[in-house]
Amino acid sequence: MASKLIQWAAGLVSLLGFAATAQAVDVRFQPVAPGIYAYIGDMGARTYDNEGLNANIGLVVTAAGAVLIDSGATFASARQIAEAARKVTDQPIRWVINTGGQDHRWLGNGYFKAQGAEIIAHASARADMNNRGNDHLQGLQTTLKEKAAGTVPTLPTRFITEPDAVLTLGGITLELKHRNGAHTPGDLMVWLPQHQVLFTGDVVYVDRLLGVIPVSNTRNWLETFAVIEQLKPPTIVPGHGKVTDLATARADTRDYLLALRAHMKKAVDDGVDVSAAVKSFNAAPFMRLLNAAELMPGNASRTYLELERE
Repeated sequence: MASKLIQWAAGLVSLLGFAATAQAVDVRFQPVAPGIYAYIGDMGARTYDNEGLNANIGLVVTAAGAVLIDSGATFASARQIAEAARKVTDQPIRWVINTGGQDHRWLGNGYFKAQGAEIIAHASARADMNNRGNDHLQGLQTTLKEKAAGTVPTLPTRFITEPDAVLTLGGITLELKHRNGAHTPGDLMVWLPQHQVLFTGDVVYVDRLLGVIPVSNTRNWLETFAVIEQLKPPTIVPGHGKVTDLATARADTRDYLLALRAHMKKAVDDGVDVSAAVKSFNAAPFMRLLNAAELMPGNASRTYLELERE
């Protein structure tokens, strides 16, 4: 028992210090807690080398099979994820949970569906997946070329409708939390109360700047983050970035969204045009985050337009 705990602790230290680079993708699940693993994806853009796996993937091992949290960006990368899972457990992947509608969350579904897995997502993701799936695939085909071969947008086989749903799989409780979306409309989080571990999907970004895209809703995003505040998880596996804690999630995700919304609300209320509002936003506290310079202008302008609609 002692040796297993030492091995698990060493793996967690490795995971916390792991920083993926944009070289040939090497999918490895590292332990987060006993029976719970994460692959920490590249924090940069999608590239040919990282095969679109620039996001984190989770794995929960139960007595009745494994639960995969997000299926990867392509059929090929889904196969690599499955091979990596086999290196840490003999249990087959019986369930896949898609935490949102972004490509690397669900475009690998086809591989796992062919293996007989049940694929689960929130019903709010369905329209987003239908609307953007082919566009995502075309973008991946341009970047990944032959590595995108065989990928077909494949919808989940089960959609949940409740804001809070409880699954008991192989004796493990998984609580799915959805609050009208965040980065994408179907964004949900997976809470493991027995282990005190939270997989947030794209609700939490650390180490790199989050992206406000056309389907994002920053008000709902903050309402979703409020669930994290209530749970007070000691261990958070974010959608992007290293395994983290609540304080870091607040600093890198919540505080940025709060600052962005406050600035843009005042600009809208004062009649300041979008260009001036974007230029006057104080981005300095967040420029320490990877990709900040590239993403900041678009995030600011989309948040302004959202506040105008409110």
